[in-house]
Amino acid sequence: MYQKRINTVVVGATGYVGLDLVNLLSKHPLVDVKYLCAQKNIGKDINFFDKRIKKNLPKISNIKKVNWANIDLLFLSLPNGEAQKIVKKLFIYKNLKFIDLSADFRLTNPQDFKKWYSIKHKAKNLIKNCLYSISEFNKKKLKNFRIISNPGCYPTSIQLALLPLISAKIIDIKRIIIDSKSGFSGAGKNFKKKFKGRNIYKSIEAYGIEKHRHMSELDQEIKKRTKLKFFYSFNPHVIPTFRGLISSIYLELNEGKTIRDAINCLKKFHKKNFFVKILKINESIGTGSVINTNFCKISICKTRIKKRIVIFSALDNLIKGASGQAVQNMNLIYGLNEKLGLK
Repeated sequence: MYQKRINTVVVGATGYVGLDLVNLLSKHPLVDVKYLCAQKNIGKDINFFDKRIKKNLPKISNIKKVNWANIDLLFLSLPNGEAQKIVKKLFIYKNLKFIDLSADFRLTNPQDFKKWYSIKHKAKNLIKNCLYSISEFNKKKLKNFRIISNPGCYPTSIQLALLPLISAKIIDIKRIIIDSKSGFSGAGKNFKKKFKGRNIYKSIEAYGIEKHRHMSELDQEIKKRTKLKFFYSFNPHVIPTFRGLISSIYLELNEGKTIRDAINCLKKFHKKNFFVKILKINESIGTGSVINTNFCKISICKTRIKKRIVIFSALDNLIKGASGQAVQNMNLIYGLNEKLGLK
């Protein structure tokens, strides 16, 4: 087990995810936040942006001011394409580890990254040093990698519910429909530009229907668990609330399988996963009980069609879908209790 305190840097500290991350790290009993970096607002206190953060932390500074020789872990909460450049430059510091909360290292094929994000990968030689990590799937692997890629919020909610069922061959992988809804914080602080001309405070907006970027993660991770061809549709929506996410996953059971098989499979898989809660069959679910927590709650429900079930998977997009999972991954990297700083 890691004995000393963990010296950390957060780059992109003033974004929605960055602020939630700093808030969590400020309360972690074994973490020292040495630098908080951003491009703007240099010299300001972090609690200027978030009053929840009570601890006396370093003022906002430029990343060029960091003394990397004394840093154990760098969190990157930046727009897609930026973390690659920083990691490539800093990888020479052999004791330095990275947790990236953007999409920069989520895909193992750099051509796929260019296809989905329209950005040429700037650190493709480092992908082999990276692990894409939903914490519950990688508890023993994390310590072996220097670069950890945090998944997207939608894929986290979907994979925690779906992948165990695929591996156990309980569902028909050619009949998967996923409908996800997230608070507008998932689009980042520039959400008004992304949804220009739309009143997202009072309406629900469907977007990215044919080709949402998170499909690339789902394609990659589902393919790891089945040699068969799989088919799914994924429809994301932005809803008029700041945080919270729920995915509705419509599935057909394989011949001879029942809803009881499905719930038993998920309960068995997540038995030792503290932050994943499997509810009773047909139990109602919403985002209210997971907001401001690192929990993902999953409910499996019957439908009026005999072999069809629907799974609801709810989490906080800024915590279990981003910052909380980053802290959970950090705990596992250093051999700490995964709950530390997240209760």
